[in-house]
Amino acid sequence: MPGDKSISHRAIILASIATGTSHVKGLLEGDDVLATIAAMRAMGASIDKQDEQGDAVWRIKGVGPMGLTAPTAPLDFGNAGTGVRLVMGLVAGAGIDARFIGDASLSARPMGRVLDPLRQMGAQADALMADDGAQRLPVHIKAASLMPANITPNVASAQVKSAILLAALGTMGTTSVREKIATRGHTETMLELFGAAISTQQQDGYHVVALNNQTGPGALRALDLDVPGDPSSAAFPMVAALSVPGSDVVLENIMLNRQRDGLIRVLRQMGADIEMLNPRQASGESCADLRVKYSKLKAIEVGADIAPDMIDEYPALAIAAAAAEGTTHMTGLAELRVKESDRLAAIEAGLKANGVAVEAGADWLKVTGGPIKGGGLVATHHDHRIAMAFLCLGLSAEAPVSIDDSTMIATSFPTFFALMADLGADIDG
Repeated sequence: MPGDKSISHRAIILASIATGTSHVKGLLEGDDVLATIAAMRAMGASIDKQDEQGDAVWRIKGVGPMGLTAPTAPLDFGNAGTGVRLVMGLVAGAGIDARFIGDASLSARPMGRVLDPLRQMGAQADALMADDGAQRLPVHIKAASLMPANITPNVASAQVKSAILLAALGTMGTTSVREKIATRGHTETMLELFGAAISTQQQDGYHVVALNNQTGPGALRALDLDVPGDPSSAAFPMVAALSVPGSDVVLENIMLNRQRDGLIRVLRQMGADIEMLNPRQASGESCADLRVKYSKLKAIEVGADIAPDMIDEYPALAIAAAAAEGTTHMTGLAELRVKESDRLAAIEAGLKANGVAVEAGADWLKVTGGPIKGGGLVATHHDHRIAMAFLCLGLSAEAPVSIDDSTMIATSFPTFFALMADLGADIDG
């Protein structure tokens, strides 16, 4: 499976500002991560790919603390929402001037959730103000000195938390992020691996993450990393195997972070036969091989409490629900409205186009399983997860399922078509 996208972004960013040379294996070479690599190169990091006994190893020579230089051209992040938001925080803390742009999909996504807390630390940032009042790309972050702060974000987002922590690397003192709901902790884990003084604790009902730089801008040390496989990418062959009779597939080296394995837990509650083999550690994260066999799934209630642990996997879960017996009800999905597309609307429309009974509300989805007619054309809205989910729906439909665009799949899963073909999928285009 391809390397985890979240870990890949963070490995590139932190290695680029560390002192020394890091070596990263298993890096996701999708368009999103390549955009982050291009941005870090533009600010002074030396990054190149080498071949070591048939394995790709990325060598990253960092610029050291406060060593980033202002890019001479806008940083184009394409479709990379994680990359652009994390690097905004990094640039603000580095005290340099940079402009951020992206493709049409990324330019429609909200950026105020990151820019507002950065402004609380003293950042100066301009953004395009949309008609609905949202702050969007292009964004201009101006050179300014930041101060440590105690921040309670108004949205539960690992990207927001990560941007604040990366900005805090350029301050002297302690910056704290207080979360009502603990979001994914990849940034904290990676910062600790690179040598940052970071701590987490429960305090007055909040999950508090603190970065401590008592002697000035944090100096990170280079290290070597193996990136585990991406559970969000694994979701698609996993759901395909569960839905197609006779399937028996092993997905290798999948990260099993508790805040990322929600789909596996839900599918098991639905009756999925998923076995974890060879458990181990990689880049500070738990991982294992997953053996997935065809299973007769049954519908369940999927509560809002698990949504943060599988927010990117709902398109895949919707496909599994279409093959299950009964009606699966999912709640707490408001965040799907502001992903690469309005994923909730895209899922509803795609299922309806293929004869699946579905209802959706502001933050909920109901999918009733049964024979899948297929034969429909799905509008992907330039969203890679919508595209892959509905190609997988076609594997268990009575008639082929078509999508209007597949080019964006390369953002997160560049080997998707080859891997699925190896498993026996017949995908044209």
